Amino acid sequence: MATRNDSRFCSRGLYKAPVVITKLPRWVEIGGFWLSCIAGSINAIGLLGFKYQAVSHLTGTSTLLGVSLAAANLFDCAHLLGITLAFVFGAAVAGALVGNAALQLGRRYGIALVLESLLLLAAMFALLSTDSTSGHLLASAACGLQNGMVSTYSGAVVRTTHVSGLFTDLGTMLGTWFRGHPFNSRQAILYLLLIVGFVLGGIIGAFLFERYQFHAMLFPALGALALAAIYWVLGNP
Repeated sequence: MATRNDSRFCSRGLYKAPVVITKLPRWVEIGGFWLSCIAGSINAIGLLGFKYQAVSHLTGTSTLLGVSLAAANLFDCAHLLGITLAFVFGAAVAGALVGNAALQLGRRYGIALVLESLLLLAAMFALLSTDSTSGHLLASAACGLQNGMVSTYSGAVVRTTHVSGLFTDLGTMLGTWFRGHPFNSRQAILYLLLIVGFVLGGIIGAFLFERYQFHAMLFPALGALALAAIYWVLGNP
């Protein structure tokens, strides 16, 4: 029987306290920051090179799909639907490789990161050959794969290709803190690192695209490859 002092409950009903993640290993925070940086750079390159069409998430794409359907623009509908399906395909590949939402060493994240790198390189070569449609699809699949690699760690939602959920989670954490519930500072720091990484990646992606156009895709591609190598070293000491 729960008591008044049970932290899972509040006076107005059931409340689940934030999961304690004080033992979160540092490689999760560092890896999450770097993955967010990679995704931010991909999205910046996509926004600048694909007529301001996002690559790393599907919120705007879904809205544009609805607009295109309303306008009966079949060409745009097919393109936007292809982007959506490519993202889902990438996430499905991640699910098949990793097989579980919980983040931990020993799973095949390295293979997933190598595949992401290959998809980004393929996207770059497609874009350089003016085949923007297939390049866009490949970049979207790479982001879907990355986002599908990591879902949660000890109750902390880890999303590295978009930040809407992170800002939402930070807001709700602040709201429950104002009501007198414990504030999970370690989780908040993780979310802030992911947000800062995404913004920094956008800066880098924009800077590189301005100077090198679609060759800028080498940065996230090589970044994913480097992270895979580091992961293999850490995962197999």
